[in-house]
Parts: sequence; structure tokens; C-alpha cells
Amino acid sequence: MSLLERYRDLLPITDTTPLISLAEGNTPLISAPRLAREIGVRELWLKFEGMNPTGSFKDRGMVMAIAKALEEGARSVVCASTGNTSASAAAYAARAGLEAVVIVPAGKIALGKLAQALMYGAKLVAVDGNFDAALDIVRKMGDNYPITVVNSVNHYRIEGQTTAAYEIVDTLGDAPDALCLPVGNAGNITAYWLGFRRYHERGKTTHLPKMLGFQAEGASPIVQGAPFEKPHTLATAINIGNPASWRFAVGARDESKGCIDCVSDDEIVVAWRDLARCEGVFCEPASAAGIAGLRKLMQQGAAEPDARYVAVLTGHGLKDPAMAVEQFAAPTPIAPTMAAIERALGW
Repeated sequence: MSLLERYRDLLPITDTTPLISLAEGNTPLISAPRLAREIGVRELWLKFEGMNPTGSFKDRGMVMAIAKALEEGARSVVCASTGNTSASAAAYAARAGLEAVVIVPAGKIALGKLAQALMYGAKLVAVDGNFDAALDIVRKMGDNYPITVVNSVNHYRIEGQTTAAYEIVDTLGDAPDALCLPVGNAGNITAYWLGFRRYHERGKTTHLPKMLGFQAEGASPIVQGAPFEKPHTLATAINIGNPASWRFAVGARDESKGCIDCVSDDEIVVAWRDLARCEGVFCEPASAAGIAGLRKLMQQGAAEPDARYVAVLTGHGLKDPAMAVEQFAAPTPIAPTMAAIERALGW
């Protein structure tokens, strides 16, 4: 059953909404006992959104946004993107037979994501500016041309992304005590909170989780309380200086009695490595911000050890393989002899 069909009664679906699908959703919730012990918490689960069709959580919102665009007679869609949104928009537009226009910041998009947008047939434009400049252009395009904006300023995107919260509860049988996740444009923390609240109102959970969101230090406008004109982080998926859903993210934080904090690039890289080496899960760098943030809170004594945590891993590691090779060093070739192999392995 498709994602739109499965949660039809919780989504803005009508009898005329096309139930398109690329088999998105139903991503694994992976127990992480080794990492839980290392961080110092009783229970930790990883919601691995990298297993969506285009490799990120964006597919949940995009299938809803494209379905509604089709329903409303759209022929063309546009988005600004640091990578994952462009891949998802291009894929679902191709599936639906729509034109996709993608505006990206030049030189600031991972090669894997760029390749996806190109392969799906999007009209790709690189601008000399950051994501916020690209989004400003996209908003103007939506105002002045017959084209549908499918960034998270489109509320159907947020609606589609609520389905991840439903899946977590359906798997665990209740809400976790806290949800840890990266914060970039802030649509995802907004969507999860909406989803948990909606399920709670329907009696499907006994409580609401704390929302623990984490920005990168170099792109932490919500934490600092002011937009970043020139955000910078190796976690390109959250390299955003003025989040579109800022106000809603703050609402989610405050209503849930959670937090939005920041973590350094070094802390992100360590968490990224540990996810792979402790649990065999390879996510993109930005995905590790939630784990880095949980570790930071535990070290500060600001998080409860005896609790159930879910960390959202927003994208697959193969989105940005060059970063992994760059950070952790590819091996230097050696002679094809047992002696050379033994020396290289320290045997």
C-alpha cells in the first residue's frame, strides 16, 4: 500500500487527489544498542530515512506536494535546494509527467544529489549565492509564473512529512520520550511535531515526545536568534541561514518542552563515523547532527539517561560519498604481497 493510501485519513487527500507513489515511506526503525551504551542512554532507535526512493526524507513531503500539484492542474514545479529536495522534486515530477525546475547554490551541492536531479531530467540552474538566495528567487517565480513551489513553504510538504511520526508510533507502539533530528530549513521538526500531536489527539499515544533539534554551529540562526548571511558547514543539507519554517520550529520546541541547540562540524563528523562503525548505518553528514546533539546533551547532564530516544537520519550516506573519503582517508596502494599486507594491517 502506498504512503498516501496508508495514511489517507490523516492527510489532505480528496477523491480527486492522484495517489502517486515511488514506494516511499515505511523506512526502517533500527535499534542502536551499541551507540546507546556509548552515549549513555537506555534505548536508542534510528529512523533511517535514507531508505526512501531518492535517499532522503524529502520523498514523504514531495509525494504529497506533487500529488496536490497534479490535482490542481500544475504542469511545472520549482524548488530551491541544497541537494535532497532537488533530487526528490525531480524524481516525483518525472513520475507525474511534470516539468521540474531546480535552483541550487553553485558549488554547494553534493555530487550525488546533483547527479540525481540531472538524471531525473530537471532543468537545473546554479546561482552565485547560498540556499536562502535561491529560495528567494523560487518564491518570486511562484508569485510571477504558473509554476508550483514545492519547497517546505508549500504546506503539503509538511503534511506528507508527518507520516514519519506515524510510522515511529506504529512500530514502537507509542511515542518515544524524545526525538533527535537535524534542523536546516526547519520543515522536518515542524512536521514531526504536527504528526505526533495529531496521533496523540486520536488516542494513539500516551504522551508527546520532546523535540530535540540541532543545527550546525556555522548555520545556527535559530540558536543565535538572527539569520546567518553566510552560513557554512560541511553538513551541506543543513547549511541554511534563514529557515523558512523558523517560527514553527520554535513552536515545536517550546510546546514539547524540548530544545534547539547547535553542534560543531567536528561533533557531527564523530557522530557520523560512530553511526557507521557502531551500528553499520551509513547516513549523510547532516543526518548525524541529531546523534551529535544527543551526545552533547548527555555530556552536559541536560538529557535523561533512562529514556527512549529516536534519532532521525534524514539522508543516505551515498548522497555524499566524497565527503566520507575526504574525512576518513582512502588507502594508499601498496605492493600485492603478503608481507606488505601484514605491515599495512599492523600484523
